[in-house]
Amino acid sequence: MNSNDLAFTPALELAQLIRLREVSPLELVEVYLERIERLNPQLGSYFTVTADLAIADATNKTELLTTISELPPFFGVPISIKDLSAVAGVTCTYGNPALLNNIANHDDGVVTKIKQAGFIILGKTATSELGSYPYSEPMGFPPARNPWNLEYTPGGSSGGAAASVAAGLSAIAQGSDGGGSVRGPAACCGVVGIKPARGRVSKAPVGDRLGGIAVDGPLARTVADAAAMLDVISGYVTGDPYWLPDPQPSFLSATQFKLDPLKIAFSTNILPFGEADANCQQGVLKTVELLAQFGHQVEEKYPDFSSLIEPFKVVWQAGIAAAGIPSPALQPLNQWLFAKNGSVAEYLQALSQMQIVSRQIIAFFDTVDVLVLPVYLHSPIRVGEWADLSPEETFAKIVHWVAPCPVANATGLPAIALPVGFDSNGLPLSVQLIGKPAAESTLISLAAQLEAANPWIQHQPAL
Repeated sequence: MNSNDLAFTPALELAQLIRLREVSPLELVEVYLERIERLNPQLGSYFTVTADLAIADATNKTELLTTISELPPFFGVPISIKDLSAVAGVTCTYGNPALLNNIANHDDGVVTKIKQAGFIILGKTATSELGSYPYSEPMGFPPARNPWNLEYTPGGSSGGAAASVAAGLSAIAQGSDGGGSVRGPAACCGVVGIKPARGRVSKAPVGDRLGGIAVDGPLARTVADAAAMLDVISGYVTGDPYWLPDPQPSFLSATQFKLDPLKIAFSTNILPFGEADANCQQGVLKTVELLAQFGHQVEEKYPDFSSLIEPFKVVWQAGIAAAGIPSPALQPLNQWLFAKNGSVAEYLQALSQMQIVSRQIIAFFDTVDVLVLPVYLHSPIRVGEWADLSPEETFAKIVHWVAPCPVANATGLPAIALPVGFDSNGLPLSVQLIGKPAAESTLISLAAQLEAANPWIQHQPAL
């Protein structure tokens, strides 16, 4: 297998090749580091490349192969970490150049689990500042670009993570999703992205200041890879404010389940914003047609999300002020959001209202198993397309573009973004599946069924 084939091999298959001693962790790391050195200058996928640490870890793991028989599930497989998550001894910028010398003194809980699973960390991937934009172009950093067409965004805030997987600069990636920040980049870049249910993945050792709307999740080339990584990062950590029991059997096992017919709702219209563009409509309609062929019961309907918009905005913008970065050090949009931040009472009232509306939306799933929506309401924007707009204009465009996503964050429902083809611009086309509370296994099974009927893995961007 040549280096390009290795770079685009699914993570589970790489782990198996390592177990069979057909490739070593060091050989794999060298493949990815060479690609990062050659391609990252044009892609901007990584803020920080931890080449020395990765080589040292890979060298150690390669030596351990001769002495260890029981290996963790992803032993020796290279991964990227989003630069909103702390990795001990590595810079953590949160997309702000004032923090270029901010060296983390701990691992986030999700990073601890990633290390325990045997992954080798290649570096920290590009994000928008504080994760607050659906594109990854923070001031002081090169913009992250879409591997399928460098003129377009890979999305945000996990834009660098999605691009690193799509471009073969990592085998798999960790991201986080507070309003579509895993699903949006997955859709832009043509990879699988899972936003887990609330309580599935711990935020340890830090607290949760956003009312449970944000959660870490995997970005991967296949549904099986994403499911297996979700198995790795899931689970209770002492002191978590909410948690879910581990799935029985595993999420990876769910990719092999034979599904009974499901009740599936769908829509291409999100009130009060209206219809998705023709490309995004096509992705949904193509998917529900396939689901009907599988024998699932398909019906066009969806719950009204309108009442979520204002309270979600209040909770979201509170996160900017809570980050602890002085307003003058922030980008214009985040300065504007910082200034709009209200009182603690207003935040708590918005949080309560968001939870009330969420109860009504979750009740919709009493008679529906899965809701199929576009991921975004229109195709990816060009890099810098909104750069000259005022903060107010930019925010309005963001709210409209990502409108199908925040409902899963507000309600805590699981969701998955899955590539289904290409749009009229030659960019990946994806759909979003939203499931019942804690029902990631159903989503994973359904996504695996769709993936088997319409394989994506053979597609690679022509870099």
